[in-house]
Parts: sequence; C-alpha cells; structure tokens
Amino acid sequence: MRQPLIAGNWKMNGTRESIKALLDGIKAGIGDVKVAEVAVCPPFVYLADVQEQLSGTPIAWGAQNLSTELKGAFTGEVSAPMLNDFACKYVIVGHSERRTLFGEDDATVATKFAVARDNGLKPILCVGETLEEREQGVTEKVVARQIQAVIDKVGVAALADGVIAYEPVWAIGTGKTATPEQAQAVHAFIRGMIAEQDAGVAEALRIQYGGSMNAGNAAELLAQPDIDGGLIGGASLKADDFLTICRAAG
Repeated sequence: MRQPLIAGNWKMNGTRESIKALLDGIKAGIGDVKVAEVAVCPPFVYLADVQEQLSGTPIAWGAQNLSTELKGAFTGEVSAPMLNDFACKYVIVGHSERRTLFGEDDATVATKFAVARDNGLKPILCVGETLEEREQGVTEKVVARQIQAVIDKVGVAALADGVIAYEPVWAIGTGKTATPEQAQAVHAFIRGMIAEQDAGVAEALRIQYGGSMNAGNAAELLAQPDIDGGLIGGASLKADDFLTICRAAG
C-alpha cells in the first residue's frame, strides 16, 4: 500500500511572520491527519525557520530546486549539501515553472534528480504537458520523454528513491483542473510505462497530482487508484485548506 504524500510548494511566497502563522496552523491540526505523509517546500531563505519550527513534528520539509553542482563559482545557486545542512528530506526538480520560465530542459532535470538522490535527498520529479500539447494529443509522448530522460540518466530502479508529480501545465495557477478521470488516465499511463521496465518499482512508486488540487476537489482526485497524493501550490498557503487536503488522503 502506497502512503500518500501531500507536499506544499510555497513557490516565491511568504514572510517570516506569515510562515510562522501558517506552520502554527498546520501543526495544530496535523494530529487529525492519519494516513498521509505531509511535507512543505518553502523558499530557500526560510529553510532554517521551517527546520526550527517543524523539528520534532511528523511534518517533513524540502526545497523547491537545487543546483546541478555541489560547490563552486555559481552565484545565486544552492547545492544539495547545503540543503542537507537544513535536514531537507525532499527537493522538487523539473517543476513546470523551472522548465518554462528558466529554460531547464530534460537533461538538466535528469541531472538534478541524480544529484539529489546521490546526496540523500528524495527528488519530487515534476512532469506534464502544456495546453497546446494536450490539444495536439501528445500528452503521453511528452510525459514519457520527460521520465525517460531520468531513467536514461540513473536507471529505472532509481525512481524508487523519489516521487513523480504529474502537473498538467495548463492547470497550474489557472483555476483549471484536470477531471479526476483525466488525471487518473495520465497517472495510470506513467505507472504502466515504468512497469514495462520494472514492475516492482512501478507498483511502489508514489505519483502525485500537481494541477491546482484544492480543498474542494482533493477527495475526488485522491480517490483515484493511481493518484498517491498531491503537490499543492496556492492551497498550501492556507493552513485550513492544506489540512483539508491532507485529511482527504485517507
């Protein structure tokens, strides 16, 4: 039985004051979450605060990105060993905003997956299609290409050390959401694609949904057989909404 993972991606949001209030709210209600693993991914500059506030709780934390390099003259970058200094468990790699806004290609994302894994971090690998690609009927082709780039880099067995998040780009921050049936179809495709290479890895792998999951639609999405949690954007910034999603996971 796969344990659902509900991870909040705060993106470039928050202040020290608002984050303290948010985490106080989540901690106050986390006892009602019986099944899901819960994690939050703050901006880099707040990792120390999050570590301090969440240490000793069942809530994990991670980062939103990492460098392909471990150290050196790479101004503005943050390395895997630095994330380890703050006891990060997870790191998001290949988020659609990194791909589209910052030009990260499949090869770069695969390298980041490898670097994260090699340094004891659990990568959350984001994959998904744009609206144009969905309308062209190439969703499966795009998603398969993105995942295969990682498999080619590290081998299919390495996927067992991470998580995949399917995030239809057209449903992120737009208010649009894939129907539970649409989301399930892609999740099932991902699991089937991996099963062709390693059935054991495919069966155990957690595949999150990352397309505008919120308090209102979480239960129906999480009821799908191949949806193993959510990578939550806007709704993760409100403690009540985030906890509602966490409770919906079982």
